[in-house]
Amino acid sequence: MCGIVGAIAERNISTILLEGLKRLEYRGYDSAGLTVIYNSENGTELHRERQVGKVQELVNAVNKNPEYFQGNIGIAHTRWATHGEPAERNAHPHVSGKVAVVHNGIVENYATLKQEMLDKGYTFTSQTDTEVVAHLIADAYETTNDLLQAVEQVRPRLHGAFALGVIHVDNPNELIAVRLGSPLVIGVGIGENFIASDQLALLPVTNRFMYLEEGDIACITRTDIRVYANGKVVQRAVKELDAKQHNADKGEFKHYMLKEIYEQPDAVARTVEMAVEGNALKSDFLAPYQDKLASVKHIQILACGTSYHAGMVAKYWFEGLTRLPCSVEIASEFRYREPVVLDDTLMICISQSGETADTLSALRDVQQKQVAGFVSLALCNVPTSSLVRETDIFLPTMAGVEIGVASTKAFTTQLVALMLLVLKIGQVQHRLSDEKLQSLISELHNLSGQLHSSLTLDHAIQELSSLFENKHSTIFLGRGVQFPIALEGALKLKEISYIHAEGYAGGELKHGPLALVDKDMPIVVLAPKDSMLDKLKANMQEVHARHGELFVFASENSQIEASERLHVVNVPEVCETLAPIVYSIPVQLLSYHVAVMRGTDVDQPRNLAKSVTVE
Repeated sequence: MCGIVGAIAERNISTILLEGLKRLEYRGYDSAGLTVIYNSENGTELHRERQVGKVQELVNAVNKNPEYFQGNIGIAHTRWATHGEPAERNAHPHVSGKVAVVHNGIVENYATLKQEMLDKGYTFTSQTDTEVVAHLIADAYETTNDLLQAVEQVRPRLHGAFALGVIHVDNPNELIAVRLGSPLVIGVGIGENFIASDQLALLPVTNRFMYLEEGDIACITRTDIRVYANGKVVQRAVKELDAKQHNADKGEFKHYMLKEIYEQPDAVARTVEMAVEGNALKSDFLAPYQDKLASVKHIQILACGTSYHAGMVAKYWFEGLTRLPCSVEIASEFRYREPVVLDDTLMICISQSGETADTLSALRDVQQKQVAGFVSLALCNVPTSSLVRETDIFLPTMAGVEIGVASTKAFTTQLVALMLLVLKIGQVQHRLSDEKLQSLISELHNLSGQLHSSLTLDHAIQELSSLFENKHSTIFLGRGVQFPIALEGALKLKEISYIHAEGYAGGELKHGPLALVDKDMPIVVLAPKDSMLDKLKANMQEVHARHGELFVFASENSQIEASERLHVVNVPEVCETLAPIVYSIPVQLLSYHVAVMRGTDVDQPRNLAKSVTVE
């Protein structure tokens, strides 16, 4: 979602703010802005610029009058619309008198607070909840004459999840930051300090970071960082990151998404190597948690979007391989009903960013219930994220930085990490025979090569993609463990090409979706040589009889041959259990090429964001 960047330094910070916003573009946004405290002949004053559209529009506007943006302290923002349409008046920063504020998240009680401020005579120029925060802080400052105290006074009045960056003309040496529910990090420099929603924004200026915890307020100067929790000064560790490992550019690829699709063999290999040595799991893999894992009797998976599909695959694995009951639920639904969490449950929270608001909230709700024997595990790509800090066990994916909004390598590494977890639990609970364990580990070693082979299908898939360019709707079919990949394929196509797409279990065709099938409806089928193949072929016949056009990703041994209105792309042979990982690549490539042909913004699809930090 929205992105925050702030800086206080001895040098001019406007270029730092703008570069930080560019590096946060992957989060999804519709407008951008910045404010600096400018030293003019008349003293200090706020200078603000806001633009609808890409960050480059903001850069162009600032460059028209660069002298007004020469300052040592400032805040900047990319906005993803929640309250109010994408418009300049709704873009951040928001200003009230001498106060400027940037804000991620949602203030749920903003309407009540807005009426209060209207009654006091404050004027609103936007439709946002954020402007309320600016007015509240400006009003509190009138009585406190201290920016930190003003923010501390206002914060308890704000209901919801949010991160704030605040500056005041009369305090040109202080930048105030607040973290409550939305991620915010402090970049630690020498004679300069920074804030950002994501450390990626600050890697050009520092690789040392302080991670704020829930409820923290920080007062930041050029030379000092004071963090307060419940009104008391607290210490937060400074961690150093390998900037090369966390940096990312497109290299020779046209889009980040395509680059990240091609990075999957290496990312999967790294994830396997994390836990496997030879034909066995490493003795230190999750070793500190063996006792906890040994006592688990139930698995509950919570996730959203693509991560939810990874969890659905894992359900087949947990139940089929270990015979442990496994439930998978969308986090945003789980937390708003009255779920029953059984004793001795392992709750697996899957999130690429580790900041997904719904998943975090659902986890916190369960933690408050104090379920006996409850264990929480974060399966995440960001070791410094909120989810990792708030769970008992951290199982990393080794995807590296993923910039494209449509997740690719994060998804396949999630699947690999989940399989490794299945093997570990199966081992410590003696639910997997040594022969089965070694067989699956052997297949994991082969996986990277099979993914490389899948990438050689790129050209053939690109040619097929032209047949989707003018379509309006598509159905993806899979059976068994391929059903979640059908859902994932449909999600990929709809989110980056804007073609309506739905994923179905093949057996569900006759229960409704078959009514949609005609000569204009492309049907994508996932057909590995597995125990469900004959059933799937029958489903394909149902489509063929109604003149639907079939696009089949099939095992070479499936004996499915191309014919009129039946297109076949042969996928490398892979064992049935791990086939979902290999079959993910063809549907990713299909979605990518269709989107390119339709001229959509592949890496930053409309209305979507990489890290969903609001509910």
